[in-house]
Amino acid sequence: MRRLLKLLAAGLAITLASHAPAQSSYPTQPVRWIVPYVAGGGTDNLARALADAMQPSLGQPIVIDNRPGASTNIGVQVMMQAKPDGYTIMQAENAALLFNEHMFTKLPYKPATDFTYIGAIGRFPVALVVHPDFPAKTVAEFVSYVKAHPQKVSYASPGNGSPHHMAMELFKQKAGIDIQHVPYKGAAPAMTDVMGGQVPAMMLDLASGLQVIKSGKVRVLAIALPQRAAALPDVPTFVELGYKDVNAYAFHGLIGPAGMPKDVVARLNSELNKAMQAPKVVKLFAEFGFEALPGTPQDFYKLARAENERWGQIIKTAGVQLD
Repeated sequence: MRRLLKLLAAGLAITLASHAPAQSSYPTQPVRWIVPYVAGGGTDNLARALADAMQPSLGQPIVIDNRPGASTNIGVQVMMQAKPDGYTIMQAENAALLFNEHMFTKLPYKPATDFTYIGAIGRFPVALVVHPDFPAKTVAEFVSYVKAHPQKVSYASPGNGSPHHMAMELFKQKAGIDIQHVPYKGAAPAMTDVMGGQVPAMMLDLASGLQVIKSGKVRVLAIALPQRAAALPDVPTFVELGYKDVNAYAFHGLIGPAGMPKDVVARLNSELNKAMQAPKVVKLFAEFGFEALPGTPQDFYKLARAENERWGQIIKTAGVQLD
């Protein structure tokens, strides 16, 4: 009888095991993390900090692969050519997620369907800054000065189609001002010329410019977030100043090729959310003025699609085209 009971128990165990869900062994090899910008910038530094925090728990190296150019479309193309197995992922931001499908007439991808949304990372606030010698000390004075000098005031940006460019275009629309765009190849040279007085103003992301703002090398007038930034608590928002729709930022999230397995997406999402709580990452976020947006893949998708629709209308009104 005992032997019969043992055999029945063994058989039951085998049956249960055969119906149990298979446990994913992902990852079993290094993961490539594409950054669509050059090494050393705010996006690259953010990616490396998160990758370092995720690696111990994943148990495999995360290799940063910088693929800059073409408004991040080069990085997107590399990602989309990879197998949707979770071993190639990309840190995407406004260009790929929100802007490009409204700026390019022949874009070879659709953000709504051609990406796997893994998780939002967060957003870099942008702030309106001017050279310290510029006459305006408030947003109201800035608007009055620009209106009094039509087509005479210019602003810098890191490039056509950048979040900084579109943030100023949004402000232009809401304030009814005419200010000339001077695109640069990156935030650093644009910021250098604003500090030097060659160009009087720009929308500056806090990742690049927080220390410059605190040093007094530029004067900050307002920040383009719904609420004040923890990194600059004394700086008013455009919302406070009467421009309720001037919310703009560099929005970051983790994506992969369409069709990634759900269990792999869930694992990466969990590790990403945990990484954002790591002390070194929290410290970096604070230094950058970066607002974390942890959540589910579904949260990320819904937010990205809502922002895509909002910016589509702004871009259409501004008439910005990159091809």
